[in-house]
Parts: sequence; C-alpha cells; structure tokens
Amino acid sequence: MSKTKRYRPQSGFSLIELLIVVGIILVIAAIAIPELMSARMSANESAAVTNSRSIVTSELAYSMEYNVGFSTSLGQLGGTGAAPSAANALLIDSVLAAGTKTGYQFVYAVTATDASGFPVAFSINANPIAHNLTGRRYFYSDQVGVIYMNYNAPASPSDPPLQ
Repeated sequence: MSKTKRYRPQSGFSLIELLIVVGIILVIAAIAIPELMSARMSANESAAVTNSRSIVTSELAYSMEYNVGFSTSLGQLGGTGAAPSAANALLIDSVLAAGTKTGYQFVYAVTATDASGFPVAFSINANPIAHNLTGRRYFYSDQVGVIYMNYNAPASPSDPPLQ
C-alpha cells in the first residue's frame, strides 16, 4: 500500500483576508473618531454654559440668603456638611466649587465691592482646559446673567452674547 497524502481544506482565514478586515476597521475608525471628539467637545461646552448659569443663580441665592453681597470665591458657594453657612453655602457641588469640571476651568473674580467691603459684582470665566480638545469656545458671565462667548481667547462682555 502506498501512502498518499489527502488534500484537506484549511480552516480559518488567510492573512490577506485578515488584513482587509483590519483595513476596513481602520477606515471606519478614522471616520468615527473625529465625530466622537466633536460630540464630546459640544457636550463639554453645553455643560460649561449650564455650570456658568448655575454659578450665577447660586450667587443670587447666596446674596439674598446671607445679606453680605456675593461670595468672595467659588469655594464659599460649595462646601460640605449638613448646615449651610456663608462660608459653606452648599449651593453648588464640590467639583464645580473647586473650579474645574467637564473639561473646563472656572475662574471666579470679585469685580466690585461696596463701602463695607462686601462684593457687589463678580465675573465668571469658563475656559477650556485644552483648547480644541476639551472645548472650542470660551464663556464669560457676571451678575447680570448674560453669557458671552469667544472662540480664540477668554471671553469678556465685549464679545457676542450666546444665542
């Protein structure tokens, strides 16, 4: 008896087939990743506007509750514990009170005080932590509550208001 090798079909995929599949996946990823980053930046910008509005609303509540003008820092609007006070108002969450949230840094400043030294005006800037990565736009607001935006630098009242 002579021994002959029988042909058995190979199971699995060839290297060319695997390379084609990997190539298709890379093309799809190249299309999807920029859209994902754009959606993430839009979500961060929307959150920054919402957080800026929350700060303005919290400042107005703080002013009416404690009758000492506005707070001197974001930290006074936040805080921990069960009993709110002028130094620990519990009006915003502790992450926002620390000044950084959802890819944005919030810069708070007292812009005017009365004769007693109480703050009567403030400004809040929301700046992307990494421009064109965590957000494209910069935002500004103050005690009036109008939010202004700028694409290239920290916003100010001379910039166009958010529509």
